[in-house]
Amino acid sequence: MRALTWQGRRDVRVETVPDPRIEKPDDVIVRITSSGICGSDLHLYELFGPYLDPGDILGHEPMGIVEEVGPEVHSLKPGDRVAIPFNISCRDCFMCNQGLHSQCETTQVRERGTGAALFGYTKLYGHVPGGQAELLRVPFGNKLPIKVPEGPPDDRYVYLSDVLPTAWQAVEYAAVPGGGSVTVLGLGPIGDMSTRVARHRGAGLVIGVDLVDERLERAAANGVTCFDVRRHSGKDLTEAVRDLTDGRGTDAVIDAVGMEAHGAPFAKAAQWVTGHLPDAVAQPLMEHAGVDRLGALHTAIDLVRRGGTLSVSGVYGGAASPMPLLTMFDKQVQVRMGQANVWNWVEDILPLLTDEDPLGVDTFKTHAVPLEDGPKAYTMFQAKEDGMVKTLLKP
Repeated sequence: MRALTWQGRRDVRVETVPDPRIEKPDDVIVRITSSGICGSDLHLYELFGPYLDPGDILGHEPMGIVEEVGPEVHSLKPGDRVAIPFNISCRDCFMCNQGLHSQCETTQVRERGTGAALFGYTKLYGHVPGGQAELLRVPFGNKLPIKVPEGPPDDRYVYLSDVLPTAWQAVEYAAVPGGGSVTVLGLGPIGDMSTRVARHRGAGLVIGVDLVDERLERAAANGVTCFDVRRHSGKDLTEAVRDLTDGRGTDAVIDAVGMEAHGAPFAKAAQWVTGHLPDAVAQPLMEHAGVDRLGALHTAIDLVRRGGTLSVSGVYGGAASPMPLLTMFDKQVQVRMGQANVWNWVEDILPLLTDEDPLGVDTFKTHAVPLEDGPKAYTMFQAKEDGMVKTLLKP
């Protein structure tokens, strides 16, 4: 089959690789029809080389058609249409029964001290082949795939794999009161969808912050009050937000940025150096030296009102990142974060994926390209070219 593979920093290629096969009796093989490129994929493209091997298959936002099932699979049959959650969970263990599928005890990567395995996401999370490919082996075939209706295009359901549950959880964790206010930092796919979910769930004021014209325009068209950090930064941004909230700041802030594409030059240089070191040196440095670029997170702490909530959905990588704990304690800020527990939110989201399309999923993508053009799409997404916010690869 053809698959998009990591070969080195800013080097991804579509290559011919062996087809996946049934390895356990409850496996299924899915022929992929759409697979998204995620902002988290750019961390692999740019930074996480120490945890990747040349030839690793990327991608964790796939959907497609079941092609083959193992002998113990009874919930699906060939021809069924499914979306595949990015975290690999058994849905039967203690953690899954708490709704914490991203902490699944069956697939936790204990040798790395991390949570549930993820498709296409490094040795830190199980080193499992990803879904930017023609075929994907999916374990827990009776429990993990999300069966979706026939008829509507993939655009309606593919975001169940990551974007929709991640944004839904970000808003849930933000605990925005009815009619309340929330600031979303970063208007990439997760941030954009978070603004839509927040408005749908009754937020009275939704503020979006970014520095890419097309992203700001896209969010503003959906009723979001937008600030361009090229014009409002630091204290200027804080004051602008407080002016809209009786001087307090918003009830909640969602950090949808994570490891920034723009920010402190020292931390940027540290990340760049880490990405070029030998794996044996780079892995402990990345895990313990705290090379995250925390400008967005510090801004979030500044913008949230006293007693408000900070919801972090952006991915951070350094274990020793300095945090302004004095300010957080003084402001009595509540913080919730973590990988989305996809299956915990499916029953809330599926009823919204209708012809009425309240979240705008049918038109959410900005680009759809053949799998063979995946390397070019990565380059464009990393450079934020051509208004690219969400791209679907079509094998």
